[in-house]
Amino acid sequence: MADLHATIVSSLSERYHMRADTIHEMAAPLSDDQFWRRPFPFGNSFGHLLLHLAGNLNYYIGAQIAGTGYVRDRDREFTEKDRPSKADVLKRFDDAIALVRQTITQQAADDWAKPYSAAREEDAANRFNVVLRCCTHLHHHVGQMMYLANGVKILQP
Repeated sequence: MADLHATIVSSLSERYHMRADTIHEMAAPLSDDQFWRRPFPFGNSFGHLLLHLAGNLNYYIGAQIAGTGYVRDRDREFTEKDRPSKADVLKRFDDAIALVRQTITQQAADDWAKPYSAAREEDAANRFNVVLRCCTHLHHHVGQMMYLANGVKILQP
């Protein structure tokens, strides 16, 4: 069981790290304006998706597992009008990734099966499931960010 636990910890931690690197690579060439550009009036910008991912990780893993006390404003993640700098949003995301990776490494083998429930994840059942769900959620939005980062290059005004 110890080998399985070590595999879970290292694999999940590495996966979050790899996705964060991918996001940084895609964000690097974007100006602040491109970072906040929406593909359509109803679509999300790269920046809004990154705020959403930071909020998601800070709430589901930070507040609910690590006990950080983070209070989420999910709607604002998609509607933020103040447009913080790209560097600020990337730092918020990096801090969330660091928290997730630290929380993953702090889980004992028995912690993965501990009961878990949170708003919009009432059926998560256990910690392992929610950490995995958050990782697949991250993957999903990385795909959207790829579209936005590549679309910006093609559709520049």
